Amino acid sequence: MTTQSIKVTFPGSQGSELAAKLELPSDPPTAYALFAHCFTCSKDIFAAARIAGGLAERGIAVLRFDFTGLGMSDGEFANTNFSSNVGDLLHAAGFLRDNYQAPQLLIGHSLGGAAVLAAAADIPEVRAVATIGAPADAEHVIHNFGAKIDEIDETGEAEVTLGGRQFTIKKQFLDDVRNQTLSSRISGMKKALMVFHAPRDQTVGIENAGTIFSAAKHPKSFISLDSADHLLSRREDAVYVADVLTSWSTRFLDSDPAETSETLPNGVTRIEETENGKFQQKVRVGSHELIADEPRSVGGLDSGPTPYDFLSIALGSCTAMTLRMYTDRKDLQLGRITVDVTHEKVHADDCIDCGEGREGRIDRFERFINVADTELDPVIRDKLVEIAGKCPVHRTLESSSVVATKFSQT
Repeated sequence: MTTQSIKVTFPGSQGSELAAKLELPSDPPTAYALFAHCFTCSKDIFAAARIAGGLAERGIAVLRFDFTGLGMSDGEFANTNFSSNVGDLLHAAGFLRDNYQAPQLLIGHSLGGAAVLAAAADIPEVRAVATIGAPADAEHVIHNFGAKIDEIDETGEAEVTLGGRQFTIKKQFLDDVRNQTLSSRISGMKKALMVFHAPRDQTVGIENAGTIFSAAKHPKSFISLDSADHLLSRREDAVYVADVLTSWSTRFLDSDPAETSETLPNGVTRIEETENGKFQQKVRVGSHELIADEPRSVGGLDSGPTPYDFLSIALGSCTAMTLRMYTDRKDLQLGRITVDVTHEKVHADDCIDCGEGREGRIDRFERFINVADTELDPVIRDKLVEIAGKCPVHRTLESSSVVATKFSQT
């Protein structure tokens, strides 16, 4: 399944604009998930991007975002703490709820895993939670500060090097994580839980997975990530997590059941909003389903052709079919037929090939017909152009049509 990634922003818990990416499947999502990245990482870390993309390929939309002061998000990292991270998660869930659909699955990597455990009970729509290399308590992150801990306690802040970058850590951060107790939140969150952890994780020891698992109520599951490192830097490890997550979570997610599609009368095409984005529509005719949308530049998701694209599709496909029927009837051995169609709005006075009797702005379609591996005699080429003009859709577009609109009761 093809996917797309769109950039979005929303206000975080401290009022700063948070940068995010929403990974969407090409079809309407079966559910939405929220991904929280590791401490001082970003939404674009390999594991976050790979797992989010993998879930989208399997039909689950995923929002991954930068916490306040990290990545592309605004705000000062030094003024954040674990509680503000949990607040950012709640704001992210609210953004999905208001604009798409509330998340049913929370995924957290490392300290992000601790954050989703803390936030889960406050997002009522969440059905399942997954942690990856998560500490059993937020205070675990302090060990990353080494000898700087005493300086932070004594002077109120210190510069700490994490992952080769300098961060200002304030005493309020230490006080906040020291006052967090995750065990009661884990036991009381009433969500299905999946714990992923690598036995050789050198950053967050495997004993943390045991503590989280013991604190949780059933249903709960544990998956060993064998030789994976803490950041899941190998592609196969991230793909494995996405595969297992999809299979496991579908037992708990409230996905819309596959509809036994009502048989539509012959000649009826049904278009209905998917409620995914502002403009996306599901188009159904016979046993076929298509997606229509608008480009991102006008507020769409660019997940399918626009209505005018469908007009060009109709003209081009009808032209190719009409030409093939003619060449078969005349036993003309022609190669593959390709038809390119362009569409624009032009003024009738400026259109030299639009015929007489037209005024104002009009729609102008232009066809380019190509026959592969065939040297066409000019007489045959002119005949094919004539036949293209007899395509039924061509005739419909050039003739006056009537559209009658009525309301139907559903």
